[in-house]
Amino acid sequence: MKRKGELIAALAIVIMAIVFLYQNAQIQANLAEGEEAWGGADGSAAELLEEQGYVPWMQPIWEPPSGEIESLLFSLQAAIGAGIIGYFFGYNRGKRQGE
Repeated sequence: MKRKGELIAALAIVIMAIVFLYQNAQIQANLAEGEEAWGGADGSAAELLEEQGYVPWMQPIWEPPSGEIESLLFSLQAAIGAGIIGYFFGYNRGKRQGE
């Protein structure tokens, strides 16, 4: 019975991955030259503000030297956050099982 549930879960994951990859391929195929498919909300907000003539009153203290380093720092931040959340849930589960 447990194996049947695992197989259903694995099949559902594979189907969702196929749907995601197909949808991503369709989005990538319909992009114009230089257009990003997965741009962030920060970039969209900055473009909108620049179009309205907004002038920033403060400059960032430090800017990453490249987009890759910026992505690395963002990923590191997400990994640390996921570790803290996982530790919290694991600690609480262990605490309940120990009682």
